[in-house]
Amino acid sequence: MVTSDQRRRQLAREKFERQQARRATARQQARKRMAVIGAAAAAVVAVLVGLTVGGVFDSKKDKTDAAANPSASPSAAPTPKTSPSPAMAIDAKAKYSFSLKTNEGEIKIGMDAAKTPQTVNSFKSLADKGFFDNTKCHRLTTEGIFVLQCGDPEGTGMGGPGYTIADENLDALGKANEQGQVVYPAGTVAMANTGQPRSGGSQFFLVYKDSPLAPTYTPFGTMDAAGLKIVEEVAKGGVADGDKAPAPKKPVTIEKAAVTKN
Repeated sequence: MVTSDQRRRQLAREKFERQQARRATARQQARKRMAVIGAAAAAVVAVLVGLTVGGVFDSKKDKTDAAANPSASPSAAPTPKTSPSPAMAIDAKAKYSFSLKTNEGEIKIGMDAAKTPQTVNSFKSLADKGFFDNTKCHRLTTEGIFVLQCGDPEGTGMGGPGYTIADENLDALGKANEQGQVVYPAGTVAMANTGQPRSGGSQFFLVYKDSPLAPTYTPFGTMDAAGLKIVEEVAKGGVADGDKAPAPKKPVTIEKAAVTKN
């Protein structure tokens, strides 16, 4: 015969076993929930990584309209980095000449590789491949700053070589004034960019009259007197009507470009 004391112990044991079973079931369900949550989180991370790599959240991808406010800066369209910049293949201590044979005459530009090695190396690599041949100088500014902009194979201000290069020689023109500008003297040749660091590609501008600009455009060359006169004559012709980023009314085509060591 089961005594009352034995019966109480049996009921207590059964109660304990039921509690343990419920706790085991709860732990198993919790592990399943965490597994589902973990998988979902991993999927979200994977999507975010994909979007970032694809450029959706790429804060460095500047979306500045290259045609906007043409008198304000020598802007260039953002160049997606789809390929590496050229390997160094020049004498970084030498001087080079960048020759532009145009329909208006030849513009010769002196370049010092010691001051701008990455820029000179890139221009030589592009010129050797015929990148600039038969391209138009697509933009002329006649107010605020005074430049003729070239180097876009598309002729729209939206083209580039598929890579960007480092900014160089930015302190060459002295300290900025209170407005954050320095004077780019007539004859200067400098890189166009989006306004962001390391965003220069192949577009460059020829300064035909002293121009106040932020010291953020790599000055890499100087035009000879004959070349400066050619650009001045183009500027006298004015800009074509109806363009947001106006082309010169007197078209300028680079028929052949070459970079040679002096």
